[in-house]
Formats: sequence, structure tokens, C-alpha cells
Amino acid sequence: MIQRFSLWKTVVVAVALVLGTLYGLPNGFPDDPSLQISAARSTNVLATSDIERAEAALVLAGIEPVRRDLSASQALLRFDSVETQIRAKDVVQKALGSEFIVALNLAPTTPEWLQSIGANPMKLGLDLRGGVHFLMEVDLEAAVSQRLDAYASEIKQMLRQERIRFRSVDVAPGGEIAIRFLDAETRIEGVARIRSEFTGVFAYREVDQEGAAFLNLLLAEGEVANIEDYAVSQNLTTLRNRVNELGVSEPLVQRQGRNRIVVELPGVQDTATAKRVLGATANLEFRLEALPDTPVRETQQFKFRDSARTAVLERDLITTGNSVSDARSSFDENGMPQVNISLDATGGRRMSDVTKTAVGRSMAVIFIESRTRTEINPDTGAAEQIRFKEQGIISLATIQAVLGNQFRITGLDSPRESSELALLLRAGALAAPIYFVEERTIGPSLGAANIEAGLNSVIIGFVLVMLFMVVFYRGFGVIANVALAVNLVLLVAIMSLFQAVLTLPGIAGIVLTVGMAVDANVLIFSRIREERMRGLADPQAIRVGFERAFVTILDANITTLLVAIILAGIGTGPVKGFAITLAIGICTSLFTATLVTRLFIEGLFGHRHLPKWAL
Repeated sequence: MIQRFSLWKTVVVAVALVLGTLYGLPNGFPDDPSLQISAARSTNVLATSDIERAEAALVLAGIEPVRRDLSASQALLRFDSVETQIRAKDVVQKALGSEFIVALNLAPTTPEWLQSIGANPMKLGLDLRGGVHFLMEVDLEAAVSQRLDAYASEIKQMLRQERIRFRSVDVAPGGEIAIRFLDAETRIEGVARIRSEFTGVFAYREVDQEGAAFLNLLLAEGEVANIEDYAVSQNLTTLRNRVNELGVSEPLVQRQGRNRIVVELPGVQDTATAKRVLGATANLEFRLEALPDTPVRETQQFKFRDSARTAVLERDLITTGNSVSDARSSFDENGMPQVNISLDATGGRRMSDVTKTAVGRSMAVIFIESRTRTEINPDTGAAEQIRFKEQGIISLATIQAVLGNQFRITGLDSPRESSELALLLRAGALAAPIYFVEERTIGPSLGAANIEAGLNSVIIGFVLVMLFMVVFYRGFGVIANVALAVNLVLLVAIMSLFQAVLTLPGIAGIVLTVGMAVDANVLIFSRIREERMRGLADPQAIRVGFERAFVTILDANITTLLVAIILAGIGTGPVKGFAITLAIGICTSLFTATLVTRLFIEGLFGHRHLPKWAL
């Protein structure tokens, strides 16, 4: 009886082999250790003179880049070894100073013809490739202070709408909101209204002094903890959104302790931009320009960004970047960069209410950024991180009509600045300033050692399995080894195609896949032997052996696949990397065991009696 393998199955196997080889090929081109240089702020520009200054410093240090790639916003200097790359980073950073970001990176060397068809090497995890590790601290005092300012503005607006007369609403240094009413009767009315609007938020203290009735509002017990917890949680969500906007695969963004957040970006392609975007604490405030007769205590003076001009604005906020639901960069009718803003329902209603009575007045958009600088303490001589806030007006335009949920921001310096501002606002504003406490670039040298150890484990396991199959199953064992090699090629190709991240636990998943793949062949070959012992002819025994072993193989692999899917869904970091690799390996093992192995066996032995050396 002659066995004929279906033509469509042969075509599927052939196509899989070709595509697997093609998309697995980029992993044979190692990345170049490199330095990525870019401006620390979007308003700065990386000029040719800056690159020449960096290269001159490298020449003095006896370091020569093997190649340099320049673009409008960054430069990439490639080196011949990791050791040279690490030495060069310190030299270049010292030469350029804090105005530029010098980040370790790995530049791909995949040929352009492979990149043109979407063939790229798989991404490596933090433990294999290296990457960026940030430990960031949320300024909880600023979070509480910002919330008090927001409460003060809301209370002031509410009292005006209810026509409850007051003289001032100020945030006192001790963390209280001090409201000065005209008399005690008006204060009673104000307390009742505030209690109904802000239930459980404040503790109330009434004070009579200087012939006026004061109401001091102190945040209630537990409310401060809620504000702090919200600030950390919101910043955590915002950082995750920013990482997603950057397109980083398999990042780790998690809370650590009371007020810290850990961010790890393994295999990141653009470390400089990642650092700039994650570190940016940009937010916006929308305020009206003060009228000439506005009391001084209700106004605040701001500078324009990168300009000596100033403007006097009202202290009351219209809304902030927290209300931005979407932001897209574009160009106005004059070809200048702008950001199109969409507000949520609350922000849109607030904007509409304020601008109804402000048509013809000017509205300012204030850009606020919390930063740090290093200063030498004159007493101790030690370097200290000083935190400060930069804020400036980026737009002061006349309100032509009542504004709602959508409007635009102009006055930006460059398309790059508009796109980054849109990214930050779209990803979400930070609920409180955040600062870098620890910044560590995990070099690729440790990753190279892990890769070598992982490859050795795969090779040793592969060789031992091959020897076992040849000794126990002879000719069929050789075919199983060929199928096993195909399995590894397909596994690498699929991970590369979908840009899955390979970690050290992922390599363990590959080793486990090798064992599971050969296990399916063991079941098939044992079944064929049993059918031959029952008296079936060899071609028929092969067919029946494959068919009857398939159910057992499918059951065993599906149960493992379900566990891998669950681990991938709920796991993080190394656990998820292991689960994804294992799940892909199970699928490729099923394919090679039931199609590739069968194609070779039926093609060679499906039409004749098996020789003694075959099985």
C-alpha cells in the first residue's frame, strides 16, 4: 500500500521552511554597540558642531567610532566592542554636558533587503540585551499642594455662582484653605454649601479675627493618604501610557514602596527619547489674562518661554492638562506647528463656562515642567540634586468665540516640540512631579554573558536529545532531529516576526520546547513499532501510528498550552517571557511533529518495507 502525503501539506511545509529561514535570518546579524546622542530638551538642537566636539573628545581619549549615523534630531556613533562603547559614553557625556543625553544603545545591522520585507531580529530582554532602569520618586507634598490649589479654585468658582459673598480664598502655608467672609451669617451659608459639595473632604475650623469671619478648611483624616495614593497610581498609569506611545515591548512599570516607581525598558530602540519623555513632567494650565482692575493678590506674573516678555494672569485656573482626552500635533494655516486639544466632559464644561463671559479677552497656555539640577553644596562639597519648577507661557491668544471641548495651542517652536507635547498630553498628565532617584543603564556585557550561557544550554540539550534519538530510533531518529532543527528555526522566526521579547527564562522555555518536541516524535515512533508488532505492513503501520498518536500528542500539548496562555496573561517580566516562548514552542512542535516529520518519513519509507536501520 503506497502512502501519498497530501500536496497541500507539502506546500505548507515548504512555505513554512522558506519563510522560517527568511525571518529567522536577521538574528544572525549581531547589533553594533553604539552611543545615541540627542538634546535633553525638545527646544534644544543637536548641531554639527556638537558632534564634532564629541568626536574630538573621543580622539583625545584614543577612541575611534567605526561609523556614525546622523539625523535631524540625533546622532548614532557605532563602536567595535562593548568595552569601547562604555568608555566612550563617559568621554562624550563629559564633553557635551547636561544639555545632551548620551545613552548606550545597540544599533541593528540587519541588511536593508531583509528590513524591507519586515524581517528583524527578535527583541532581547533586559537580562540579555541590557536596557534602561529608572527608579522614580513621586513628590507627594507637591501632589497635596496641587490638590489644595485646585480645591481653592473650585470653591471660589462655586461661591461666585451661588452668590455667596467672600473677600478672599487663599491656600495658607500650613496646608489649609483660608476663606474670608463678610460676616458670620454669610460664613454659615458658605459652610453649608461647601459641606454639601465636598462631603467628607475637609475638617472645618471657624475663626473670628480682625473684624472678619474666617473659615479654615483642613484636609480630613485619610484624604491626604487618598490624594497621595491617587498621585502615585495616576503617575503609574501615565508612565505606562507614555511607554506604550514610545512603542517599547515588554516594559516593566511597577510601584515600589509608598512613593516610588520602577521603570525598565528592555531592548529599547531609542533610549534617549525614552529618557526624555519619561522624565518630562510636562503639564498645562489655562488661565485668563488679568484685567487692569484685578486685585494684585488675585494675579500672578509669568514669563514667556525663551523670551524676556511677561504677562499678568489671573490665579484662578480654567482647567489643566489633566482634563485633556486627546492631543494631536499638526500645522496651522501658516505652516507653523500647533497641537489640537480635545478636553473631557468636565474640562470642556469648565472651559465653556469661563469663556462665555470672556470673549475678547486673552487666554494664556502655561507650560509647566518639574526638573532637577546638580549643585555643589558649599558646606560639604558634595553634589546634590536640586528640584525646581520651570513654567512659562507658550501661547497668549485672544478668545474669538466661546470655547468648548476642542481648540488648538499655537506658539510652539518646532514640529518636534509639538509632537512631543501632544504625546505627553495624549498619554496623560502626571498627577504630581516625578524625579529620577536612580538611573541605571544595564550594559550589554552582562547580557552577552547570559546569551552565551543560554545558547550553551540550548546546544547541550539539543545535542543530547539528538544522540538519544539516533541511538534509540536510528533512521527515524535522524528524521526527528531534522524536524527538531526545523522547529527551532520556526520558533526563532515567529518570535522575530511578532517582535516577541526573549529573556533568560525564555531561553529556558526553548530548552523545554526541545524536550517536548522530541517527546511527540517518541510517541509516534513507539506507536509505529506497536502497529508493526501487531502484524500491519510497514506503510500501513506508519499511517496508523501517526493517526493514533496524534490524539495523545494533541491532548498533552493543549493542556500545557492552556497553562502557558494563563501565565502569559497574568504574569509579568520573566514569567511572561517564559510563557510566551513556551506557547510558541508548543505550536511549532505540533506542526513539525505532525507535518514535517510525517512528510520526511512517508516520502522515504511510506511506499516500501522498512530497512533494519530505519526503526
